Amino acid sequence: MKQRLFLYTMILIGVIIFAACGGAPAEAPANAAAPTEAAAEPAAPAQPEGCLGSADTALVNLECREIKIAVENAYLPFNYISLETGEPGGWDYDVFAEICTRLHCTPVYVETAWDGLIQSVADGQSDVGGDGITITEERKEIVDFSIGYIKISQRLLVRKGETRFDGIEALAKDESLVLGTQTGTTNYETATKYLPEARIKAFEQFPFAVQALIAGDVDAVIMDEVVGMGYMGENADTVELIGESISSDELGFVYPKGSDLVEPFDKALQSMMEDGTLAEINVKYFGPDFKITYDDIKTE
Repeated sequence: MKQRLFLYTMILIGVIIFAACGGAPAEAPANAAAPTEAAAEPAAPAQPEGCLGSADTALVNLECREIKIAVENAYLPFNYISLETGEPGGWDYDVFAEICTRLHCTPVYVETAWDGLIQSVADGQSDVGGDGITITEERKEIVDFSIGYIKISQRLLVRKGETRFDGIEALAKDESLVLGTQTGTTNYETATKYLPEARIKAFEQFPFAVQALIAGDVDAVIMDEVVGMGYMGENADTVELIGESISSDELGFVYPKGSDLVEPFDKALQSMMEDGTLAEINVKYFGPDFKITYDDIKTE
């Protein structure tokens, strides 16, 4: 518990620094990934919230334009569907609602499988993609990115009391050890920098990777720190994060190449950084009061 509280404290410190800087991404880890396969047919859009904001106060008036937003709906704390209520929620929903309030537009959420999410945006099936996507040069070849809105750190999640290794370098040296992660993510890309692919086991979703860890089928899972802390809360007696940050990267929204939404969305994001709104949302979802776990949401 003390370790978890310390980690959350460090996140909140990063959030405060983020707000004070008015645009420097905060230190708060998240899901960072990108697909390599063609997009699957997306699910029907969720019911729109309606046109938000007003023309009189809009930073840029998008005149109630519908903005199709690709989300996985299975990635805490960015997006999820509550098992209890059947309602969607998460960081993405709050942030996009605020952006549309500032731009006078209508958010329409399109549930899209992670392994095809970025490609679906690149193909124009959605106007923008959330889901905590890491900004990389490779991805910039097929999509445009927003300004970075937060920084993430990748770390190792292990079984409680792990003593065979204390970080990824030590894990890599022991050829008997296997590392789990999610396919098509920057976490997977980072894993390949340390281990041969034969020693990396990739899963369609992180919950499956964590289940494999607990069952002893893999020896560690590399993931973004915020996601790892969510699993620590869910399985406090079973798993823990170890070692220092393996990498730190910025997250951003993705758009089809040449999208006219990049500039207005960046203006809205920047204004949210400067007035503290983004920091407040970060505290809500990355802070200790966020109690939702993967047991509480739909993952398939």
